[in-house]
Amino acid sequence: MADASAPILLLCRDLMFVSKVTATARALGVAVQVVRDPAQLPQQGGRLLVDLNQAGAIEAAAAWKSAAGGQVIGFVSHVDTDTIERARAAGLDQVLPRSRFTATLEQIIGG
Repeated sequence: MADASAPILLLCRDLMFVSKVTATARALGVAVQVVRDPAQLPQQGGRLLVDLNQAGAIEAAAAWKSAAGGQVIGFVSHVDTDTIERARAAGLDQVLPRSRFTATLEQIIGG
């Protein structure tokens, strides 16, 4: 079950994208914990935003969801259909094209 008091976890190595997400979260007054290594995801509930183009991200996100019981929202290039299919098959809650994730970032973080 998602823990509303837990910070949002962001599994991403792209510094530009990390900056965009953390700035949006800061503006909304929401805590974000950045994790760069999929093996280092803390086992706490809450929400996980994950860059699915990162090696090992799908497996780590699915394992986190199973262990922590939180919500996982993945983002990926819209042309990377193999990754999209694998993420959906792994049971991630939402898999969004990177452009849609960016366009709805305030709602995702605030919601």
